[in-house]
Amino acid sequence: MNPVAFTIGNFEIRWYSLLIFIGIIIGYLLANKESKKFNLPEDFIFNLTFYVIVFGIIGARIYYVLFNLSYYQANPTEIIKVWHGGLAIHGGIIAGLITTFIYCRHFKISVTRTCDIAVPSIIIAQAIGRWGNFFNSEAHGPVTTLNNLQNLHIPNFIIDGMKINGVYYHPTFLYESLWCILGFIILILIRKFYKYLKSGQLTCVYFMWYSLGRLFIEYLRTDSLMIGKYKVAQIISILFFVLSLLCFLYLCFNKLRKGRYYDKKVLKTDKSLENDEEKEENTKKDNA
Repeated sequence: MNPVAFTIGNFEIRWYSLLIFIGIIIGYLLANKESKKFNLPEDFIFNLTFYVIVFGIIGARIYYVLFNLSYYQANPTEIIKVWHGGLAIHGGIIAGLITTFIYCRHFKISVTRTCDIAVPSIIIAQAIGRWGNFFNSEAHGPVTTLNNLQNLHIPNFIIDGMKINGVYYHPTFLYESLWCILGFIILILIRKFYKYLKSGQLTCVYFMWYSLGRLFIEYLRTDSLMIGKYKVAQIISILFFVLSLLCFLYLCFNKLRKGRYYDKKVLKTDKSLENDEEKEENTKKDNA
């Protein structure tokens, strides 16, 4: 596959960068539309998106470089060439979470509800961005045969792209992209129709869904970041899944955390929300 989408003079615009940009724009538009339901400040989502992109890309690159340190020590100029690939999504997610936490705390806006607004945007952006791996001929699975790919009813242009140096490979980028699209649909449906959804639970569902898919898809990947004989992405996926499940159950059974996703108290911080809910609970007890 040709990794270059088009050129402007001597400057190459690569599919990898272009698709990430498209994913960011679509994600921002979706999050911005949802944020209006809560009367959030007009520039809140825009500024947050900007900071998350900047620090997310830095975090994703640092994460990737650290687990390929010997290569980048020998080729230090390659560190800044992110358009060649090499952005680890888990590093971006961790950096994005830290950025969101700091930003929301600064403006005294609920972190959990902000994350709930953002996660459908994140997962659809991941689905789009994964296609950059296709054009870079990277992040693929093990060697397979033409017949196996055809039996999976994979479109011919993808099969042709998965023939790298005369050998066919599993398109794990496609598997993850489809998994993310399905996850996006599930998140939207939950947010729209599950009226008992508590603040923070949608974020937990996102982490559980993505982590579960990544855990199994990573098994097929041949270019995984490693710690000894273990794949880093699988370790992180297991940690994210377990932590998210515990947080989801905590929100389900903690009687003090009654704030639902569509409560208009979204402009309050999580701590003030918890204090309000505790006061309401105490008032009910006193009245009883």
